[in-house]
Amino acid sequence: LSASSQFSSSATTSDAPLILSSSAPNETKLLGSMTDSRDGQTYRTTTIGSQVWMAENLNYATTNSYCYNDIESNCIKYGHLYTFEAALGACPNGWHLPTLEEFETLITIAGGEMYAGIQLKSVGAWETDWGESDVYSFSVLPAGGGNGVSYRGEGTKAYFWTSTKYADLAYCITLPDESTSA
Repeated sequence: LSASSQFSSSATTSDAPLILSSSAPNETKLLGSMTDSRDGQTYRTTTIGSQVWMAENLNYATTNSYCYNDIESNCIKYGHLYTFEAALGACPNGWHLPTLEEFETLITIAGGEMYAGIQLKSVGAWETDWGESDVYSFSVLPAGGGNGVSYRGEGTKAYFWTSTKYADLAYCITLPDESTSA
């Protein structure tokens, strides 16, 4: 699945920021926080349906993690970008890289592919204003992606690894600027 007008999933080897999920029994939106015991950084969380999501990109430095354009302040703004292998090992204790199915559930709850984009995107951070509302406090930032050598998409795209693999590749969810869709 890949379309520039919607949240799309595709098997890829590109690097992406990390959004993690945990399971929770609650069906309503709850805001909270979690502290990563490895470095003491605290992250906002949001419960959407029965899933608990980090509402910020992980900013934990590991081997094969990068700041956009190798500029440290971009890690503060967007979190680290991770290779797939680094993303698998970067998860704090009790958290995991979401599966493709978990992302599909999130998209369904947030209005389906037609509306989830505007309901999950942070307000005012994207190059084009499509009426982002961040209804679920998921706060997607247009962090772009990169691999420590080349970078693309800052201000216009968000990429998210999933733990779901296809052959030797991993699925990556893409949220583009050009759309209200997910």
